[in-house]
Amino acid sequence: MQLVPQPLRSLYQWVLAACLIYTAFIPAHRLSAHPMPNSVVLLTVQRDRIDATVQLPLSELQFAFGHAVNDSSARLITRFGPALSAYLRQHIRAVGPEGQSWSVGVGALSVDSSTNSINGTYRELVAHCWLKPPSGADLRQFTLYYDAIVHQVITHKILVSVRQDWASGALADESPVQIGLIELDIPSGTVPPLAVRLKPGTLYTGFQTMVELGVQHIAEGTDHLLFLLVLLLPAPLRAGRRRWHPDGGVRYSLIRLLRLTMAFTLGHSLTLLAGTVGWLRVPAQPVEVLIAGSILVSAIHALRPLFPGREGYVAAGFGLIHGLAFADTLSNLSLDPSHLALSLLGFNLGIECTQVFVIGLVMPWLIVLSRSMVYTRVRLSGALFASVAALAWIAERLSGQTNWFTTAVETLARYAPLWLLLLIVTTLLVYYRHRQSQPVS
Repeated sequence: MQLVPQPLRSLYQWVLAACLIYTAFIPAHRLSAHPMPNSVVLLTVQRDRIDATVQLPLSELQFAFGHAVNDSSARLITRFGPALSAYLRQHIRAVGPEGQSWSVGVGALSVDSSTNSINGTYRELVAHCWLKPPSGADLRQFTLYYDAIVHQVITHKILVSVRQDWASGALADESPVQIGLIELDIPSGTVPPLAVRLKPGTLYTGFQTMVELGVQHIAEGTDHLLFLLVLLLPAPLRAGRRRWHPDGGVRYSLIRLLRLTMAFTLGHSLTLLAGTVGWLRVPAQPVEVLIAGSILVSAIHALRPLFPGREGYVAAGFGLIHGLAFADTLSNLSLDPSHLALSLLGFNLGIECTQVFVIGLVMPWLIVLSRSMVYTRVRLSGALFASVAALAWIAERLSGQTNWFTTAVETLARYAPLWLLLLIVTTLLVYYRHRQSQPVS
């Protein structure tokens, strides 16, 4: 007995066949990386060369290479490292617009495991190569000849993307931008090269991008912003008898604030430089824990003076810690030495501009509000909240598990303009009531 009529069964079979054909021949650029699995070429544009990270799936490579390459990572590189390097040099070539051949080099090889929703877990060879044009040739326009694997496995495809191009504003912390696809041209039976035409790049564009990265790093760094705000809470006050007193005055507050800001800037600038150029390497986890600890200590100091008169030294010390976290962002970009100085300057300028912007938004209202009794409640509430947040961050960063309080802090940080508006309204109401209570002369 047929449960499905014959016409419907035929229609179902046709639809199924169409879906299978579409899936098999859908262009690779519409799928995620390694859909079949495919090879990937990631380009990093330096000042005088292009670094290319080549990723080749071992399951496909062994058919083109002629040897089984299923050994462990160390054994594979030991047995076939030189032969694999020679194989890649034979199948990668770059030519300039006027036919000039570029120098090609193959560096370190390694084996990584990757996972995606299409193929599950598979292993791939990762090769670090470089392409260098003749002196004076245009670095941003060339033709890439690359046919590793696809010269034998005709269904294979190579996805070519720009991972980083500092001069045009593309950084490695963003998603790579795909610029082309290399595959077999079936009618001709050849593998056409890819014409690479990179966007125009300038030093100004690269510098501007680094300034924006510094602004973004602070604007999205809730812990850095909370540390800055906790430093501001006692800035308009004077310490005496182990308590804070609201008799600082505007001039005193501004001078004290300037010292704190300059000390923190000096501290984080030193470790930003040392960490970025590789003079100082510290694991990320201890740095993140120490940053949370700096918030806790500053919050306790805002509750009751811990180191009155020595805030500048403490701010500089905490700046050293925060600078290590800033340096981690730049060191991950693998910047060309010729761009390093401008990158450091731009990134640091972005950080300072954001800090000055936050201080300019918040500090005037704190100075006005500090002359009223309401400020004690504001200071205590802010310091207690920062203390709990710091403890939650410490627990999270030591255990590696997110807790609900840090998630809540991140959520509250998204409404920063509303909290600023609340501070402004509170200050204006207190000021208005104070004026109203003054006797008329």
